[in-house]
Amino acid sequence: MPTKQLHRVLHTLSNHWVGDGFPVRTLLAYGNGLDELQSPFLLLDYAGPHQFPPTTQRRGVGPHPHRGFETVTIVYDGEVEHRDSSGAGGKIGPGDVQWMTAASGLVHEEFHGREFAQRGGRFEMVQLWVNLPAKDKMNPPGYQGILNSQIPAVELPDGQGRVRVIAGEFDGASGPARTHTPINVWDMRLNAGRNLDVDVTDGHSTVLVVLKGEVQVNGAQTLHEAQAGLFELAGSRIHLASATDASILLLSGEPLDEPVVGQGPFVMNTMQEIRQAMSDYKDGKMGKL
Repeated sequence: MPTKQLHRVLHTLSNHWVGDGFPVRTLLAYGNGLDELQSPFLLLDYAGPHQFPPTTQRRGVGPHPHRGFETVTIVYDGEVEHRDSSGAGGKIGPGDVQWMTAASGLVHEEFHGREFAQRGGRFEMVQLWVNLPAKDKMNPPGYQGILNSQIPAVELPDGQGRVRVIAGEFDGASGPARTHTPINVWDMRLNAGRNLDVDVTDGHSTVLVVLKGEVQVNGAQTLHEAQAGLFELAGSRIHLASATDASILLLSGEPLDEPVVGQGPFVMNTMQEIRQAMSDYKDGKMGKL
C-alpha cells in the first residue's frame, strides 16, 4: 500500500487557560493555511496534565454559545460536567466521551465535576472541534454521552498495544459515536519497542496526536509529547514505531470541500452567516441556561 506521507508537525510552545479549569495547549487550529489537509477537523486543545488542589469553587467555563460544528471531549483523568440550552447534559470521567453537536446553535457550560473539584487531583482531557457540512449546520443541536464501557477496545497483535474505537471502524470494531460525515477517532496505546502499520483511507485527512511518549512516523520523523502530525491526503498506510509507551489519538476523515469562516465560537461558510449567528445569539435564539 502507498505510504501516507507526513506533511508537517504542529505544536505550541505555550499554553493558555480556558476559563479557570482548563489549562490547554492548542495543537490544531483552523485558518492556518492547512484547512484542506485537516478538514473536517477544526481545532484540538490538549488540557493538562495538571494537578488541581481541592476546592469548593466551580472550576471551568460558564455559559457561552456555539454554532456550526461539534465538540468532542475525551477525558483521561478527572471529571467534566456539561449542561446546555437544549436540555442535554451529563458528567463524564476517565475514558468517557461527550460528543456535542452545536449545529444551529446552543449555549453550554463546562465545569469540573463537583466531586472531583472537592477532592482535587490530576486532570487531563482533549477537546476536538469537528466541522459540519453546510447542509447540516442549521440542524437541531444534539448530544451524545458515551461511557468508557460503550467504547470497543481492540487488542493489537504481538503486544503492540490497543485501540479504543470512539468513532468509525478499526479492525472490524465500530465506534458508538454517530457522525455526520465519515470520521475515525481512535484512542490508541502503543507499547514501547513495537512497530505498527495503520491503514487509513486514501484521500482522507489524517492527524496523529501524541499525548504521551515518542512515536516515529514512517521510519523518519519522531513526534513527541503534545505534538500533532498532519499528513498528505494521498496514501493509505502509516508506519508507527514507539520508542516508549505512548498514548496517541489518530483522527481521519473525509474532507469537506467547503469554505471555512469562523469567528470565536461560530464556524460557518460565509461572513454573513457569522453575522447572523451573532445576531441570533444576542436575540436569545440559541436558548439560555
